[in-house]
Amino acid sequence: MDVSDFFARSRLSGLRSLNLHGRIQISTWDHLASRTTLLTTLSIEITTYPPSPAPTIFQLSSILTSNPNLQRLILSNAALPDTTDGSELKVPLHKLKVLSLAGEIRRLFGLLHQLLLPEMLDRMDVTGFDSTVDDVSQTLIPYMRDYIGRDARFRDTLEVSASSSSPDFVAISVAVAHNETATLELDSPYVSFEIYLDDQPPPDVLEQLFINLFAPIPRGHAVRLSADLGMKLPDELLFTMPNVEMLHIFGAELSKGFLQPNPDGPHPNAKLLPLLETLSLEDVILGDGDWSNLTTYLTHQTSDGQAISLEMAGEIPYMRPEVENEIQGLVRAFIYQRDQEAGEGE
Repeated sequence: MDVSDFFARSRLSGLRSLNLHGRIQISTWDHLASRTTLLTTLSIEITTYPPSPAPTIFQLSSILTSNPNLQRLILSNAALPDTTDGSELKVPLHKLKVLSLAGEIRRLFGLLHQLLLPEMLDRMDVTGFDSTVDDVSQTLIPYMRDYIGRDARFRDTLEVSASSSSPDFVAISVAVAHNETATLELDSPYVSFEIYLDDQPPPDVLEQLFINLFAPIPRGHAVRLSADLGMKLPDELLFTMPNVEMLHIFGAELSKGFLQPNPDGPHPNAKLLPLLETLSLEDVILGDGDWSNLTTYLTHQTSDGQAISLEMAGEIPYMRPEVENEIQGLVRAFIYQRDQEAGEGE
């Protein structure tokens, strides 16, 4: 359905919220600027294929400047202008609180660099497609560094969530840790970036890319870390996050050296997370077929008498009673949801 004629015929001047989602076409964007002036929310997510012609940066600028009270802006795919023609047009969004953009990564960041945003948004969500490792290094990471550096909230205690659950996907989000009892779920992250790569880089390249994504974050301020990774948490990353108190790992593989430093590295006997209070494991994988790698870690972690709490949920391999008793003796508290076990033992 082409909604352009609807814009031309309708009186939208008093409209505060405009949401255009789904299988629609917008053959011309010119009427939106002239018909809307009081919008506080503009959300355009087009799923029609082939998509509508994208607006030019001048057309989008006209729409946004015609609505100076805009607080929420959500654009995806065909709603993102093509800025590769070299057009430079700064678009003021002084009252914006929420920004969500999704689309081809170069077009997406081309637009971001032309938006004049407030120093602090309540929420920013960015999803980039058709990305290369170079795209992430040259566009995403510098933008993260600039954005996070301007927002004073990132100097507070932080919750960080990171994912590289498949070889062609990386994601990272950051929120302020509101209080000591807050969960690891990021209810309202101040910033979230998800990137879909157009190929699968080698494991070492993906690991380095993942580490680089953490570089713009004040890692010493992180008190909660949630990770959903298809790789071991790198030592060099954990050493830069010494104040983490809560660690939540999805798909935790309990292989040799689990959460312990490289014995051939610079700190072979150090604790990677010396202030850790709670370890939460979800969907556990026994890398070597038994629980010894977990008990070895717990023995190492509590060697100075500072026991942690251990929580396990999701799919959990069978644990013999003597192993459970051993773990209970090594931790301050042990929450083990047996009704979610993956199997019933040998």
